[in-house]
Formats: sequence, structure tokens, C-alpha cells
Amino acid sequence: MTSAVKSKKFNTLFDWFDLNGDGQLSQEDLRGTADVFARTATRDDQATIRALHDAFARWWDLLLEHGDTDGDGQVSRQEFLTVMKADVTTPAHFEGTVLAIADALLNAYDTNGDGVLSKEEYVHMYEQLGVPRVHSEQAFPRLDRDGNGVISLDEFREAIIEFYLSDDPAAPGNFLLGPIG
Repeated sequence: MTSAVKSKKFNTLFDWFDLNGDGQLSQEDLRGTADVFARTATRDDQATIRALHDAFARWWDLLLEHGDTDGDGQVSRQEFLTVMKADVTTPAHFEGTVLAIADALLNAYDTNGDGVLSKEEYVHMYEQLGVPRVHSEQAFPRLDRDGNGVISLDEFREAIIEFYLSDDPAAPGNFLLGPIG
């Protein structure tokens, strides 16, 4: 069961990143994904845009270095699943890639600067990233752990950590991109 939960989540993530749908991740796919994420920031927020691009570039470097086992300059689905479990989600890499993206997203979508995401900010953010509104609306109350109507940075980070690291199929963070089925 443990491996199956993470495999489902990482397969969803692979599909999200494989922008051209060719079944291989390339540097262009990760750059394109970074562009999609960077469009969530305002044009004048160059620090957030740069942070997103830098984090995705680090992620691509990790995928290529640790995951491209056949040396073709691309990462297949199986290579991705393996490298996600073995390298990207390790403490040495997780903070500088995945959590750096989460922090930049919260910064971009905290439109009123109060350090939290309202439901509308959260739903809009994930809509911009291609996640159907219905999934984000269903995820929000699960991620608002204290029930105060907003998602704090700590709650958002906790959800991201659960998505990537938890083996529990009922973990609230599993709902970030929609049901994992």
C-alpha cells in the first residue's frame, strides 16, 4: 500500500509536468512548468518569478543527475517515480526544490500580504496551475487544519509535505491536485 499511494501521487505529478504529453520529461517540460508557475506572480514580482524558475531548475538538475539512468537527457515515467522516491524527497533536496516552490506560490498568491491564503486565493492559484476549481474547493477545508477560514504558510507546507512524503491515503495533502484515486 505504501508504495502504491506515492506512485499514484507521483504519476499525477509526472502527467502535470509532461507538458507535451510524450511520456518523457525534458528540460523544456520543467522550464515550461516553471513558466506556468511563474505566471501566478505579478510581473513586477521578479523575486518570486526568479525563485520559481530557480527551484524548477534545481529540480530538473536532480531529475537528470539521479534519474536519467539511460543517459538520453530525458526522464521517463519509471525513472521519475524512482528518483522522486529516492532523491527528490530526501531532506537534502526537498527544501530547496519542492518547498521553495511552495513558499514562492504562497508569496505570489497572498494578494493582500497577510501571510495566509483565503479560499478564493487558494482556489485561484490552483486554477491558474491547471487544477480544476472543484478539486481545489474540496481540498481547501481539508488543508485549513485549524478551521479558521485561511491556509497559513505552515498549513500549506504541511500539505505539500504530505503530498510528497506521506504514505497515508487519507492525508489531507494528498488532495492538492485532486483525488489520487
